[in-house]
Amino acid sequence: MKLDRIDIKILHELQKNGRITNVELADLVHLSPSPCLMRVKKLQSEGYIEGYSAQVNIGKLGQTLTVFTEITLKNHRQVDFARFLAVVEKIDQVIECHLVSGGYDYLMKFVTAGIAEYQTIMERLTDMDIGIDKYFSFVVLKSPIVKAHMPLPSLFPR
Repeated sequence: MKLDRIDIKILHELQKNGRITNVELADLVHLSPSPCLMRVKKLQSEGYIEGYSAQVNIGKLGQTLTVFTEITLKNHRQVDFARFLAVVEKIDQVIECHLVSGGYDYLMKFVTAGIAEYQTIMERLTDMDIGIDKYFSFVVLKSPIVKAHMPLPSLFPR
């Protein structure tokens, strides 16, 4: 399926507000409701829309700690990366994990109940002998900009 600018606009609007009505969405993308709904259903069936979820205000629930962690592995064979990922993908507090270029291998984002929980997780990971050579932790003090949506129209101009 080749996407046009209307499809991109639909995706852009839905990622900002997944609860928007079809009539409101159609108005925003300058379509009538029926063709708009057909496009949304096609985007869903083709896998461009993977699902819908609520954005929870975690701050309302209580205190949390966000930590970005740079991790360097001892070895860099495919089996080393696979062994590491097999373990960390099972940790609920790992919100993001990125294989990156540069001076370390992975940049990970943890959200925990506090520093003690983060330290326990990291101690467990280093004790498991899954190939971690070293890690550096960066505790988030404040997040002045956090966006839940990607700038699709500028990323994929049509």
